[in-house]
Amino acid sequence: MKLNKLIFSGLMVLFLAGNAVLAAPQPQKIAVVDLQKVVAKSSQVQSLKTLQQKKNKELVTFIKNAQADINKQTDPNKKKTLAANYEKQIQQKREANAKEYTTKLKAADNNITAIISKKATEMGYTMVVPKSSVICGGDDITGTILQIIK
Repeated sequence: MKLNKLIFSGLMVLFLAGNAVLAAPQPQKIAVVDLQKVVAKSSQVQSLKTLQQKKNKELVTFIKNAQADINKQTDPNKKKTLAANYEKQIQQKREANAKEYTTKLKAADNNITAIISKKATEMGYTMVVPKSSVICGGDDITGTILQIIK
């Protein structure tokens, strides 16, 4: 009987010790990334900005040409109709530009996030947080990410 109690006690100790090991939190390896710097240096974001500037210039040119065309009209009714037509076209162009920009910006954001996640995992990090959210601590991997996204 004492042997059974001893074996039972030994098994309980092993069981509890095993659970304690399983329940112990795994050490976290945390990286920080300066997202503003990464986004600013991203070739994908820079080309998107260049494209957006080009589209804005095209829109400004279109507006100037529309104004000149409207000013050429002498008939007030035709002038009003033409102005309404141009206003509608301008609004459509603005919406199309904004939609395209938003779509491409989201794709760039997803790409940057995927690159950071992949590289951090390769380097053994269990968590990556924005550098702006951290007062101290964490390994800064911004330089490594910048080398990849250029």
